[in-house]
Amino acid sequence: MTKKIFITGISGTIGTILSNSLSTEYDVNGLDSSPDESSDINHQDMTDLDSCYKLFNGIDIVIDLAATTDQFADWEEVYKNNFVATRNSFEAARMAGVKKVIFASSNHAVGNFELDPPYNKIVQGDYSDITPGSFKLVDADCPIRPDGPYGIGKALGEAIGRYYSDMYGLSVICLRIGTARSDDTPQNIRHLSTFLFQKDLINLIKKCIDAPPELKFGIYYGVSGNKWRFWDIKNAYIDLGYKPTCNAESFRNKLTK
Repeated sequence: MTKKIFITGISGTIGTILSNSLSTEYDVNGLDSSPDESSDINHQDMTDLDSCYKLFNGIDIVIDLAATTDQFADWEEVYKNNFVATRNSFEAARMAGVKKVIFASSNHAVGNFELDPPYNKIVQGDYSDITPGSFKLVDADCPIRPDGPYGIGKALGEAIGRYYSDMYGLSVICLRIGTARSDDTPQNIRHLSTFLFQKDLINLIKKCIDAPPELKFGIYYGVSGNKWRFWDIKNAYIDLGYKPTCNAESFRNKLTK
């Protein structure tokens, strides 16, 4: 049977990329608080659990993208649109009997590693005395180091996912997504390390969809195979079979800033 995929925040950048691609293989639906008026997307706000949870009935997998995506958002905005909405997504999944949630976390949950060498030098394009593979990559076992309210909200989302996995048996896959853009084009030096191309994003999501139910919880970095990548994706390869094929280095001479 065709798997039923429900995407919260389906009208956003990543939601649009995924819905367009996944619809060729899966039964895809979703909701958004501000959908295109001409679309048939459910116009719902995940901060209102009572209005949303029935939409999760009969769904196999939820991809939870509903959140403020501005890394510089203030506490009030993050609390409403990330803290509450994220908890509601997991609770609605539990209430509806959904088996798996793929949670869109963020690299900003560990963003303050970029205060330290060699990561701070890499994101500035200073590669003196550094070679790829010569330094420790930031992995899923590193301590949480959020770089603001947005990153704190994403770290909390991972903790909520762990709770729902432990207490209710939900399969939860958290993806610390790097830089994904609708134009699929790196814009600055940092992006050469952090970029996640659409081809790799779609591949990673499909690997998460196909992951066995025995995988009850995991945190993985969503990033392409960039030369100067500093996030470790080894566990994504071992657990999910994810092998990125794109490399942002090919855009170095095309950067505008």
